[in-house]
Amino acid sequence: MLRVTLRQLEYLVAVGEAGSIALAAKRVNVSSPSISASIAQLEQEFNIELFVRRHSHGLSLTAGGRRFVNHAKRMLEDAEALNDLATDIAERVRGPLAIGCLTTFALFVLPEVRQKFEAIYPDIRIRQTEADQEQLINGLLRGDIDVALTYDLGLPQDLAFTPLVSLPPYVVLPKGHALAKRPALTLADLADDDLVLLDLPLSRDYFLDLFREDGVSPKIGERTADLAVMRSMVANGFGYGLANVRPNSDLSPDGKPLQHVPLSGRQRPMIMGLATPQSERTTRTVRAFQDHCADLITDKAIPGLAGP
Repeated sequence: MLRVTLRQLEYLVAVGEAGSIALAAKRVNVSSPSISASIAQLEQEFNIELFVRRHSHGLSLTAGGRRFVNHAKRMLEDAEALNDLATDIAERVRGPLAIGCLTTFALFVLPEVRQKFEAIYPDIRIRQTEADQEQLINGLLRGDIDVALTYDLGLPQDLAFTPLVSLPPYVVLPKGHALAKRPALTLADLADDDLVLLDLPLSRDYFLDLFREDGVSPKIGERTADLAVMRSMVANGFGYGLANVRPNSDLSPDGKPLQHVPLSGRQRPMIMGLATPQSERTTRTVRAFQDHCADLITDKAIPGLAGP
């Protein structure tokens, strides 16, 4: 495998145009020995002679050397164009943006957030991913996702988190349930009922920890990884559910009525926010999306959801 740097090519072009190592050294502001060593490395790496050394007339390019320098110039121009593109993406709200969103609320929140963002910035090209928390974390760490709208659950130190809104847990009940008319419920009130557990990585641990903290053992009747399925199962009498997001509609996906009752006590709320890779340099596009979400997702209103 060839080991050639853009810096070596820059030195080569400088010598080829100046015809002298000393003049090239002044041009690129490095020492003459550094340039001499770089040229020698290139000739050794490619096993060719790039220059004819004449003590009285400096250096002159061989026929192959002229072709080599011309190609090196094109490579340097391409590298500069790539740098310009990166600067353009970093400094302007345009180009690609990979957004991840937690499946729990992607159905309700993301469409409106994305539509309004693209209306403001029509040059954005968004690729969206709906996933569970572990998948979002892995996607951010791999660089597959630029920013994720999610909860503050299990985030490693490699990721930064910008909180947007606090979402306490509540109970989802079928209409007509004996406990549905109470202003608030404790987990002890639900101990005899079946729980339809929202069974997602890290989310399930959060809900089960609520029971452990209250010293209550839940009766898990059903499990599902889909919030919409959980709501339909509750509406059809399979048990009660726990959630931190409440859609604007009090109907289940299959059209049956649901009732929502706050949990009393000191249960830790979920924090909805934006996760990004830790970096000293965040692109303007990501910052614009962060600002956009901060404007839309507040304690007063959340797109697609009833207020916190």
